[in-house]
Amino acid sequence: MLQSEIRVKTRKPYQKPAIARHAVGRMNPYGPMRSAAPFTHLDGHEIRALMDEFGSPLWMVSEDTLRHQYRKLARAFELHYPRTTIAYSYKTNYLGAVCAVLHSEGAWAEVVSGTEYALARANGVAGENILFNGPLKHRDELRRAFGEEARVNLDSLEEIATAEEVARELGRQLAVGLRVNVRLDAAPWDRFGLNLESGQALEAARRIIGSPHLRLRGLHCHIGTYVLDPNRYGVALDRVLDLCGQLRAHHQVEIEDLDLGGGYAAGNSLHGEPLPAEYACPTAEQYAEVIGPRLMAAGFEKLPILFLEPGRFLVDEAMHLATSVVSNRRLSNGSRGVVVDAGVNLLYTANWYRHEIVPAFEARGMLEEASVFGSLCMQIDILRHGVPLPPVRRGDPLVVKRVGAYNFSQSWQFIQTRPAVVMVGRHGVELIRARESWQDWRRLEQIPARLRLPG
Repeated sequence: MLQSEIRVKTRKPYQKPAIARHAVGRMNPYGPMRSAAPFTHLDGHEIRALMDEFGSPLWMVSEDTLRHQYRKLARAFELHYPRTTIAYSYKTNYLGAVCAVLHSEGAWAEVVSGTEYALARANGVAGENILFNGPLKHRDELRRAFGEEARVNLDSLEEIATAEEVARELGRQLAVGLRVNVRLDAAPWDRFGLNLESGQALEAARRIIGSPHLRLRGLHCHIGTYVLDPNRYGVALDRVLDLCGQLRAHHQVEIEDLDLGGGYAAGNSLHGEPLPAEYACPTAEQYAEVIGPRLMAAGFEKLPILFLEPGRFLVDEAMHLATSVVSNRRLSNGSRGVVVDAGVNLLYTANWYRHEIVPAFEARGMLEEASVFGSLCMQIDILRHGVPLPPVRRGDPLVVKRVGAYNFSQSWQFIQTRPAVVMVGRHGVELIRARESWQDWRRLEQIPARLRLPG
């Protein structure tokens, strides 16, 4: 063989392979991996533009969604039980504009403290349209509430005694409700009110009936929060109706109103819940069709008023938290981390709920699960693990969806100030709470002159 015919094989320089972890949404809609569909506009308003104007992070409230949720619940219950009255649970979200929207739809106020009572009155709610619940009602608060014709549900024997004293001071008999609790499972919701199964509730009712200063008008029973099985309301209502029957048969007392509390699930899935919220949460109709027909068939001479105390169902889906990416990182186990400028001081419910976090821009690239961390200097500041996100960089806007329940009312000042809140809708964009400053932290403080530094 001629030398010229010999082919010399040259080796290419070694190149390390590039390995990237790619992921897409799962074919199974019930699986935990969901595609990160961008959420760029809220009721026609661009979210990035809102953040540019009002800062990041930013709470955003949809007025149309608030009204839609209220009307959906009201229609469902009124169809099955016409004498239904909705009282919005103030503790779920204290924002005055949120309360005002719901009151304009016809909602009463449900409050659990004298402070909340004062907020409701400041919002223009008449005393006669307030339900006053909770385990702590000071004497002066009870006196004001009774004097303004609020509906008060008494929580304990001690509170019954205090109500009697207030009645003597006011010089008239007071109509009251009694909170009872029922045992539905191994984890009872029994720290509020008087237990029905043990006979405590009946004895407390007899105490009220026998008092010359009080008149038993109603019964109140709240079975828990985020109740996924509507039939639990049916079981609880059956037991409360048994008590109504005993009071009718043995004491000639006809209950005038029944308050079944709240607890209606909506918005988000709990950690560990295999189904997304849209599959796991019952509809308003499913709750109503368990409760309404039972009351209609209960044999009342005159149908009592049915009070509902929804909070989460009304506001959770109407409020979102916009936040900006601060940085990307690879964690020690190789997984992805994304840091944003919001923290758990703004998202208290991240401890229990699997909030949906999505880009607020038209994203490109394959999805990869990430742990989304807040900006607080503490290890537990985790908004959520396993969030499917596209590639993001510093400044990119994200949205934590459906955060209206308990996050604003339980937010706290820690390391970062709390953001502004805007309401969007057909009236445009309205600032309903200004962004806090460091001066707001100090507004109520007083430093003794002897401790002040010079300068």
